[in-house]
Amino acid sequence: MATQPTDAITQEGKHVESSSRDAFTIGRKVGILLLLQLAAALTLPFILSKSITVGSPAFLTAVAAHSFQIRAAVLLSFVGAALTVYLGVTAYPVFRRYSKSAALLFLVVCAISATLDIVQAGTIMSMLAISNRFVESGTTNSELYEVVGAAVASARRSAHATQLLAIGAWIFVFYISLLRFQLVPRALAVLGVIGITLQFIGVTLMMFLGYPSIGQMAMPLLPIQIMVAVWLIVKGFYWHPDRRELSAA
Repeated sequence: MATQPTDAITQEGKHVESSSRDAFTIGRKVGILLLLQLAAALTLPFILSKSITVGSPAFLTAVAAHSFQIRAAVLLSFVGAALTVYLGVTAYPVFRRYSKSAALLFLVVCAISATLDIVQAGTIMSMLAISNRFVESGTTNSELYEVVGAAVASARRSAHATQLLAIGAWIFVFYISLLRFQLVPRALAVLGVIGITLQFIGVTLMMFLGYPSIGQMAMPLLPIQIMVAVWLIVKGFYWHPDRRELSAA
């Protein structure tokens, strides 16, 4: 009978060790996904589709001239959308240990962001289609193409603003969760919250208010994302065996 407490302690120790190892493994996977998602969803598509931002009617010729880059950007955005959902699924078990509602919220905003990424991609393909038709038609009905082109470009910009709002939502929830559950060093989590807040104010909010974006305010987020991703790849998530789930909701 005297061995029962010892056995219980041993089993508890093994459970803690296993949970700690899981936290490290999941953290490393999340770090890798952050880097892949950063390239496939947040960086390369915007670089490759630069021609869609030249304004209307200028895009009518610019987009057709960069058809291959535009199609590549759209395909990458599909990959990025899938990675966003996979990121939510991967982080879910760790977040759920502390708060079921927070874990579910992160998964939902990731899914919404992925959906709006695809909607945005659809508007880009519409711009490419009308650009190709405009170039093929020469000067025939150029005024009509300009009117339709302006409407399509406006729809794309609106979809992009909504897309940025959803992207900001999952990034904000991610860093707030890291900070709340102490899964990474506090300084990194705080930097993440500051970075996405600056991006939201300087770019997303400005677009919704109809003002020019302040791109410089979004720049800090890129190195912050990379720093957090690298840290997670090397260290994984912190594991707190003495802390119970914060919320059963």
